[in-house]
Amino acid sequence: MKETLYTIPLTDAFMAADECPLCFVERNVEQDLLDLVLGSSASYMESDMREETDKAGFCRAHFKKMFDYGNTLGNAWILKTHYIAMEKEFEKQVKMYSPGKSSFLNKLKKAEEGSDPMAAWIKEKEKSCYICDHYATTYERYLDTFFFMYKKDDGMKKMIENSKGFCLHHFGDICDRMERELSDAQRAELTELLFTKTQENLKRVGEDVAWLIEKFDYRNKDADWKDSKDAVQRGMQKLWGGYPADPVYQQSK
Repeated sequence: MKETLYTIPLTDAFMAADECPLCFVERNVEQDLLDLVLGSSASYMESDMREETDKAGFCRAHFKKMFDYGNTLGNAWILKTHYIAMEKEFEKQVKMYSPGKSSFLNKLKKAEEGSDPMAAWIKEKEKSCYICDHYATTYERYLDTFFFMYKKDDGMKKMIENSKGFCLHHFGDICDRMERELSDAQRAELTELLFTKTQENLKRVGEDVAWLIEKFDYRNKDADWKDSKDAVQRGMQKLWGGYPADPVYQQSK
């Protein structure tokens, strides 16, 4: 299949020979979104961007990454107008809130259901994040591309065969999509390929971790490290994704 603008990033992810191509994609997309929000293009100064970030806000994890990114002025502008929006919303919630009186049984019912309206509003705001939401939309398109390439391009099967498989987190996402994306025959073929790759590579990484431990035994001090020096971070990634050893992503100087 001829490469296109939407297939090249996924091909690049496989060519990186990482523990998980979709972790590679995830990192790139998240970093692109941080650049969009806070980078030198000054998107945070655009009214339409701040209207979106004011409404969606950011989760705790991405607030931390935005702080680490290093653009103090950009973060301050985003927070300034987001605070104005939050204060208005909070004032509205306060006016609507009516604790009233309730019986002991109603109190028990509310405790079980978690039906306090202020608590429910806060939980909804905590779930909302501009970066998470945009990442989720982009990631879905990458999954679409993965299955499109698998159905149309034998090269995708070769890339999977030559890869180190996927982390369990992203492996689960692929399994979740297989039934609605593939025919029975295609699903059976991909299942056999992915399950075999996953078993092989879980075993490989597990053995690297085990050998890393053995290297701390004085009797093995002169033995070859093999592939174990970075086994801890790869072992963590292989289970649930991400890059534990990555440095903080910061604004380009």
